[in-house]
Amino acid sequence: PIPCVPWQSQTSGQYQRRVHGNAVQKSEVNNLTAVSNNAGVDDWGLGILLKSKQIRRMIASYVGENKEFERQYLGGELEVELTPQGTLAERLRAGGAGIPAFYTPTGYGTIIHKGGSPIKFTSDGKEEIVSEPRESRDFDGRGYILEHATRA
Repeated sequence: PIPCVPWQSQTSGQYQRRVHGNAVQKSEVNNLTAVSNNAGVDDWGLGILLKSKQIRRMIASYVGENKEFERQYLGGELEVELTPQGTLAERLRAGGAGIPAFYTPTGYGTIIHKGGSPIKFTSDGKEEIVSEPRESRDFDGRGYILEHATRA
């Protein structure tokens, strides 16, 4: 494993994980799937790995402050799976606890539930990969969708 230390940004208040000596970037490992509540900013955090095109897929709940992320996603260079913050946290918790999947009401009745959310575009802006419909069930008269755990 690559050693990481938590630190707090002086500019945005976001907690980032800083890799000692930019070890991941220097390793030239690519085709990474990054799981984070945000995509970093252009020259910071995951933004550094995005700029060096080492990330192939992002699973995140917020991506709004990274212009390179936006350029790569809309240009067909990056796959993106947007996930609500609480669902993302629960997917990670479930993965760590050995729970393969769980039901949540979050996203029921939306494009996430029904499928068709754009994950990847072609270079000319057409949808290349879209999300699959989620399995759903009713519990006590309320709709839920099945979310699979995320394991690192």
